Amino acid sequence: MTSLLRELWMYMRVRKKLWLLPLVVVLVLVGALLVLAQGSALAPFIYTLF
Repeated sequence: MTSLLRELWMYMRVRKKLWLLPLVVVLVLVGALLVLAQGSALAPFIYTLF
């Protein structure tokens, strides 16, 4: 996992694509929210956002 993050960071730094960092962070947070709330009572409220 760390090699993937390191490789992604090196790509963004070398290619001057640092604008991708907020996008990646938001996508990871939304994915984690969907996975963690999959079986909970919050699921109907989260799915209405999408």
